[in-house]
Amino acid sequence: MKRLILGALFGVLAIVGSPAHSEEQLTYPVILVHGLFGFDNLLGVDYFYRVPQVIQEEGGQVYVAQVSSAHNSELRGEQLLAQVAIVRALTGQEKVNLIGHSQGAQTIRYVASVKPEWVASVTSIGGVNWGSRFADVVRGGVDSGSFSEQFLASLANALAGLIDLLSGKSGVPKDALEALSALTTAGTLAFNQKYPEGVPSSYCAETQSLASNGVHYFSWSGSKAWTNVFDPADNALALFSQVFDEANDGLVSACSSNLGQVINNQFKMNHLDQVNQTIGIHHLFETDPLTVYRQHIRRLKALAL
Repeated sequence: MKRLILGALFGVLAIVGSPAHSEEQLTYPVILVHGLFGFDNLLGVDYFYRVPQVIQEEGGQVYVAQVSSAHNSELRGEQLLAQVAIVRALTGQEKVNLIGHSQGAQTIRYVASVKPEWVASVTSIGGVNWGSRFADVVRGGVDSGSFSEQFLASLANALAGLIDLLSGKSGVPKDALEALSALTTAGTLAFNQKYPEGVPSSYCAETQSLASNGVHYFSWSGSKAWTNVFDPADNALALFSQVFDEANDGLVSACSSNLGQVINNQFKMNHLDQVNQTIGIHHLFETDPLTVYRQHIRRLKALAL
């Protein structure tokens, strides 16, 4: 526990001073949470590229969490929980607005479920809320306990270790197999049984934003894997998308991302466009990802969150 708290003390990054440009301030601070193999800042590039600046311009105070780049969502949730406690102490606010991308959605949902009195809203972006077909295929393609599994896991853990080292969080635990299992359909459904708030009653459905625990839940995602010829990541996402038989962003189906009030799950965005990567390259004729964040902060302000 002491290590977790110490890690949290060094693992939360305030994104410059006070909010700017907006006369109306967001009531509660925002914490951004990355997904699998994610980071806060890697070699000078933010995971949520230019998103903190947009939130600040809209009158929000922003922090970026540092959680394990590869582990199960509950462990990541415990890491985030310690960091939420620190942000509450730093700001004097009793609650925070949590925004999570990909596995970050499960991470923030965990915190809102175990400490709802600390959370004003949960926003899932490309969240794995009903499992990922891609994760199912990867998990099913390697026999459990086999040499191949251990070899591939060691490579994935090495990648996670490199990401953690370069992003200044080398001391956090990592377990790629735990992360993969958490993102499969079976793993996600088990997670939903334990932390059901905001989850629609059926696949591809949605529900009202305010859940029984008093937290507001929102989600949005994309349905197009290949969006810009100049984005080097798009070819890989287009390849990954072939395992799906429904609209998807390359790693998560549009319907699987639904949580709470669905803002839109049909943006022409892939899994990386949703966080304005790669360095802001996105579909030329689709809503700018930063505009979606800007509108959402205004939505939260309208709710006095």
